[in-house]
Amino acid sequence: MPETAPPPPVPHLLPTLPNALIMTGRSLRLSRRNVDALITALALPVLLLLIFVYFFGGAINTGTDTRYVTYVVPGVLLLCAGFGSSSTAVAVTEDLKGGIVDRFRSLDVGGIAILAGHVLASVARNLLATALVLALAFAIGFRPRATPSAWLAAIALLVAFILALSWLSAAVGLLAKSPEAANGYTFFVSFLPYPSSAFVPTDSMPAWLTAFSDHQPVTPVIDSLRGLLLNQPVGTTPWVALAWCAGILVGAVGSAGVLFRRRVG
Repeated sequence: MPETAPPPPVPHLLPTLPNALIMTGRSLRLSRRNVDALITALALPVLLLLIFVYFFGGAINTGTDTRYVTYVVPGVLLLCAGFGSSSTAVAVTEDLKGGIVDRFRSLDVGGIAILAGHVLASVARNLLATALVLALAFAIGFRPRATPSAWLAAIALLVAFILALSWLSAAVGLLAKSPEAANGYTFFVSFLPYPSSAFVPTDSMPAWLTAFSDHQPVTPVIDSLRGLLLNQPVGTTPWVALAWCAGILVGAVGSAGVLFRRRVG
């Protein structure tokens, strides 16, 4: 009987998760050793909260009876997520430029594991910054009225946004040719909370800017967080926010895979 050809090998994906965790530990250790950058990443959101509450809060009318610190906290959380995830792009570009990715590839560490390590470390750093912002916010008058289930929903939505933004930053890091360029590209993502409902109601903006603010991904996330934390009706807004997060995540992961193969082979 003629011999049949052996079936094609099935890709072995089991090492991906352990390798990703190892890469996450590496990224966190690098963050811990880079004390200046770590302090900046943690202190900047705290300073932004103080600036908006004490410098601008007295002059801004939100059209509600909510204190401005309570109104602005969801926006500051997303603002610090944007700044925090930008370090992911810089770290990915530095790895490519320094040749460390080629060394990992020679050890049979896949591209997804390398990128996932940077992304998970970014999520961990952002959650730490979020905890600091919330602690300060409570100290200066933030008074949410969320139920335990609403808190869990708000945290899950925030983690989904941070995860999507971190993968997008990883893709930007693969696209950039230098760490400086990667940092510059992520500025546009970090800018999105400003033309949104983060700091003022969108209907107080010019008509053309209101149209943009109401239909960009950050606004439904902020509106959902604010509604959940203040125990207000949110309708379908959280589902719109999750749809944006899922779309960004799928597009970013797919783009990162393509860009990694082009850059590394």
